[in-house]
Amino acid sequence: MHALVLGVGDAFTRRYFGSSALIQGPDGYMLLDCPDLIHRALFEATSRAGWTVEAAAIDDILLTHLHGDHCNGLESFGFRHRIARQRQESTAHPTGGAPQLHTSRPAANRVWERLAPAMDGAKAGGRPARRLEDFFDLSVLDPDLPAWVAGLRIECRFTNHPIPTIGLIISDGKSALGWSSDTSFDEAHIQWLSRADVIVHECGSEPPHTSVDMLNALPDKLRAKIRLIHIPDDFDPTTTDMRPLEQGEVLEL
Repeated sequence: MHALVLGVGDAFTRRYFGSSALIQGPDGYMLLDCPDLIHRALFEATSRAGWTVEAAAIDDILLTHLHGDHCNGLESFGFRHRIARQRQESTAHPTGGAPQLHTSRPAANRVWERLAPAMDGAKAGGRPARRLEDFFDLSVLDPDLPAWVAGLRIECRFTNHPIPTIGLIISDGKSALGWSSDTSFDEAHIQWLSRADVIVHECGSEPPHTSVDMLNALPDKLRAKIRLIHIPDDFDPTTTDMRPLEQGEVLEL
């Protein structure tokens, strides 16, 4: 399993893309969150890493929550896929269906409400779009049951955040990646993530996020697993022994 870091910034960043990753599993690519400027973020990170992956080649998106810095790219991503499918169909080379959007029940219930003002009735060639299913096949994640996405085993858990948000453990059967998602400091959540070989944990301002001081107080063995993401532009890496991730970096698990 390989995870390419697309963005490391928080909601107010002027330096980075929003926190997100592209994960290569046994059965394809999975986009973990879909922030603003997703196509540029993909291009810059894949170019740096030597990967060749465009949005139209990604069949799965795993969405942690509906804050804009994690989901604003869904509009352009959905249009890009729809246009690509219609062009291929028009040349008698039909492809598979729409990309799958995997998220929690609370986010699934409101994602079309979030997207409809920009996408309802839009013509991207062919008939007008009228519903979420014109752009994405929705798949609801259950915190009580594992799911399989791109050949990877997905477990999710709700975090402490102002809107429903899920953290993740992603495994290929050999190794596991923990992804805190947005959360205030939560010992139970960190304990749940501790099963992973590498933990990508957010690092922002309290109370809706987890401060570096709180993470610095964790045991040495656990801190050694943690890589930091969702960092503010003025983050000082000398304040901790946990390494911030870089855009275009590949985590090999």
